[in-house]
Amino acid sequence: MKRSLPIFLTLLAMTGCQITPPGGQSPGNTANGPTEPFKPLEVSPANRRISPEALWALGRVTLAGVSPDGAEVLYEVSRYSLEQNRSNTDLFTISPDGTRTVQRTVTDHKESSATWLDAKTLAFLSNESGSYQVWTMALDGSSKSQVTEVEGGVSGFLFSPDRQRLLYAADAKVGQTMAERHPDLPQANALVYDDLMYRHWDHWQDEKRSHLFVAELEDGKAQAAIDLLSGQPFDSPIKPFGGMEQVAWSPDGSQVAYTCKKLSGRDYATSTNSEIYLYNINTKATTNLTEGNRGYDMNPAFSPDGKQMAWLSMERDGFEADKSRLMVMDLATRQKRDLTERFDQSVGQTRWSADGKQLFFISGIHATYQLYRLDLADGSITQLTEGPHDYKGFDIGPGWLVGARQSMSLPTELFTLDLATSTQKQLTFTNKALLDQMDFGKVEERWVNTTDGKRMLTWVIYPPDFDSTKAYPTLLYCQGGPQSAVSQFWSYRWNFQLMAANGYVIVAPNRRGLPTFGQEWNDQISGDYGGQNMQDYLSAIDELAREPFVDRARMGAVGASYGGLSVFWLAGNHQGRFKAFVSHCGIFNFESMYSTTEESFFVDWDMGGPYWAPETPNSYGDSPHRFIDKWDAPILVIHGGKDFRVPYAQGMGAFNSARLRGVEARFLFFPEESHWVLGAQNGVLWHREYFKWLDAHLK
Repeated sequence: MKRSLPIFLTLLAMTGCQITPPGGQSPGNTANGPTEPFKPLEVSPANRRISPEALWALGRVTLAGVSPDGAEVLYEVSRYSLEQNRSNTDLFTISPDGTRTVQRTVTDHKESSATWLDAKTLAFLSNESGSYQVWTMALDGSSKSQVTEVEGGVSGFLFSPDRQRLLYAADAKVGQTMAERHPDLPQANALVYDDLMYRHWDHWQDEKRSHLFVAELEDGKAQAAIDLLSGQPFDSPIKPFGGMEQVAWSPDGSQVAYTCKKLSGRDYATSTNSEIYLYNINTKATTNLTEGNRGYDMNPAFSPDGKQMAWLSMERDGFEADKSRLMVMDLATRQKRDLTERFDQSVGQTRWSADGKQLFFISGIHATYQLYRLDLADGSITQLTEGPHDYKGFDIGPGWLVGARQSMSLPTELFTLDLATSTQKQLTFTNKALLDQMDFGKVEERWVNTTDGKRMLTWVIYPPDFDSTKAYPTLLYCQGGPQSAVSQFWSYRWNFQLMAANGYVIVAPNRRGLPTFGQEWNDQISGDYGGQNMQDYLSAIDELAREPFVDRARMGAVGASYGGLSVFWLAGNHQGRFKAFVSHCGIFNFESMYSTTEESFFVDWDMGGPYWAPETPNSYGDSPHRFIDKWDAPILVIHGGKDFRVPYAQGMGAFNSARLRGVEARFLFFPEESHWVLGAQNGVLWHREYFKWLDAHLK
């Protein structure tokens, strides 16, 4: 699908929506912008099958929010250019009944993090001036204005409720550069560290930290700003995944609540203890609101009257996949309540109702993510949606919710939920024209018996035009996390419909150690990496292998992260089940992983402690490298050079060991990618090599 305005008008007309060109906007370059117009990827799928190129041609929808008057829903659409190897994002609005869609920006710049200032004004980040800065614009596209001029750019922002101040996140220098330490060695290139957390996920620690700044606004421009963490060597929002959901203004604009993990070095690496701090704009005093809880505390949200604060909290220090509780504090008395004490599910995004009597949130149940409502009067929790889908975000309108929803058969689109009738209705159809050209396979829910007498939900995805009289090559999909549900996600790498379109049956079990089935099921994997969860994988593939449509002579196992670890383990413990393997960024050697990963709390908790402990935890005996002598099937190993969570030497160790033993193997290495493959051309190359390997050994 093209993203140029004429084609976009045509495609939206096909969905029955009215489209209005934005006033004052025209495509083109600026002095500081891209040197050539953005050219979105456009494809025509062959044989009605999704391809890697078609996957990257899909527009990626992000919900921004409901306008203050409830008349419009703001959202973003990102598209990729394979030729230019980059993406672009534009802003759109749609009426709640879906009858009128307006593209609000048509530029070669990225507009993102959009929000409403009022019913007629938008604010967003744009890289139009060379770095990401805060901009505002009238809804009709006029009066576009740059609000900030922050060196190095802005990563997030929130306007105060009265629009008199701007809170933004940006890098602050808190230490010396190497050139400042050795000014007579300007061409030296080195890093020096004295403690842990010197690198994190995909970057090396430098002299900068993400800080929060509050600036007064004069004539729509941010003036001299106050650093809320002045001189402190800590990040807020918390890196690497934290955004402005970790920060909140009080309704009267006098205070800012923010999330921060005020630990350094070894303490930071071994703990998950983040706190929520309250900063008083007038007195400049900072108070720790969550002192005493030792796990994650984050994502504060003030009640509309400012008397209460809700937030998400994990109880156990060091366990990043603990139950996420919904907490509420009376800000006058500082009394805290766990509103989900009897609710055996984790809570995600949370929002207050306009009257402050209810809290809406997202929670996972049976490998789906649904919308819920909690009534504060009696503490009752009501599930508002059901079905084979995941809600990834939502906002509240008058009598309705709007959410970003996806499934294994539909990339993210916006859906509305009528609170009176519980009716869900698709609102946006961003990818309809392209999806209408493709046939998808059936997604089936199965419950499999495990070796310890439990029932396990397993998704089975069939090829398009599935014929039950034929026998198909079959892939066991091993999930990462390790505590991450095989939910109804739409992935741009591990895409089940793409695998099915290539003629494979996919078996995707929600093995032990995954959320949405209660905390006991989730917790079981910790300290038992080679135990019950591996038996769960085998239970799932063995049950499906009994079906006549599964060719038992052509089965493979694939996965990334913990799924990649699972593939390495299965390669030495599969008793001839599999004829090929693909492992992306998997752990090969537990002892090496413990000593080289960055967030030590992760391996400490899940492996039961260090390998040098007086009583070495049993989990180290299940390290995949200990079974290399039993590897007997071809394996493709994939890794990224900037993966610091599972360092790429893990992939090298697996590949090298396989080849030294004479096992057929291939190593696919992406020097500039991290734990994920995010570049457009790299993403397509990944899929080409992935299917080339599987097809060569299973077809």
